[in-house]
Amino acid sequence: MIDSVDFDKLYGLVPAIVQDADSHQVLMLGFMNREALENTLASKKVIFYSRTRRALWQKGETSGNTLELVSVQIDCDNDALLVKARPTGPVCHTGKHTCFGENQLNDVLSQLESVILQRRETMPERSYTASLLQKGIPYISQKLGEEAVETVVASLSQNKERIREESADLLYHLLVLLAAKDITLKDVLEELKKRM
Repeated sequence: MIDSVDFDKLYGLVPAIVQDADSHQVLMLGFMNREALENTLASKKVIFYSRTRRALWQKGETSGNTLELVSVQIDCDNDALLVKARPTGPVCHTGKHTCFGENQLNDVLSQLESVILQRRETMPERSYTASLLQKGIPYISQKLGEEAVETVVASLSQNKERIREESADLLYHLLVLLAAKDITLKDVLEELKKRM
């Protein structure tokens, strides 16, 4: 695959568009030379070539917010890459999920979904999300129901702060249930779009 990439058009570099493998949101644009692409494929972590430092750099080497490689595709002219990855935190240096300033609500939900999916893959011992997923659909459904009732109760009390807090718990538990059932946020948003 590497031999198919035309590194000559941009003097040894190709643009690498990074897309969230789960939400399909475009996260950032970087550049790769042959060595960066080889290291990315070998390490399964996205590595770029910095044009200002003139050196390789792994995304997240200082912040810890790495990009876990899922796949790399070459465009039809063989001079650009589409890198699908799972971010372990915000991708942009500004702290946002994406460098392209997309809708803040979508950023937060997509980022939360990414974290939940990461927990589903790695199942860390001290993760509340992993513990929910280990207990299975009936338990997650019960927790979602509890959060729905707590949201209703909060709305009847007319305490806006409690409504916000319970609504956040409700959305989180809904995203965990969706992840457990292998349904993406994008699937739900597509359904909403159909109904508009």
